[in-house]
Amino acid sequence: MTPELSRTLNAFGMLAVSLVLILAYLYQFKLDELPCPLCLLQRVGFVAVGVGLGLNLLYGSRPQHYAIVLIAALFGGSVSVRQILLHIVPGTGHYGSPVLGLHYYTWAAICFFLILLGTAIMLLFDRQYVEDSKTEPRFGGSTLAKSAFFIMLGLAALNAVSTLIECGPGICADPPTSYKLIDELGTNN
Repeated sequence: MTPELSRTLNAFGMLAVSLVLILAYLYQFKLDELPCPLCLLQRVGFVAVGVGLGLNLLYGSRPQHYAIVLIAALFGGSVSVRQILLHIVPGTGHYGSPVLGLHYYTWAAICFFLILLGTAIMLLFDRQYVEDSKTEPRFGGSTLAKSAFFIMLGLAALNAVSTLIECGPGICADPPTSYKLIDELGTNN
């Protein structure tokens, strides 16, 4: 696998992770479904996956960058499985609306598993790590890589801001019922 193909695959991976976050935000804002604390941690896992992929886009593929992706996917997958286990017992209910019959946390677990599998496969190809003698510009001159990077960067910032608005500077409510920071600012006026 050439460095260019690796960069393209990393960009597509980053766009796929961005799509997961965009869908989560659509549910949050369109259906007024506030994410629970475990859902917020799963989003952090997706953003951290994006950090590893983004490093590959910025500086070229490196095993250390893939290690960040693997660690982030293990974290996010663990949180997802924890939430699945909380809701798997009959009578405990569920959290959020299902999408194609599965809830966000189940889809997140599937996505984190696919990220682990895809990253392990990417690690099999050594040629992606070959340094080129010429100095390559950031993103390898690829508009796709640059677009994927900045979309993820915007989603990471949105994640930080929306979490702050939902939880305020303290611990998030479980289950959340409103945007805590907005409520606190409204009562102070």
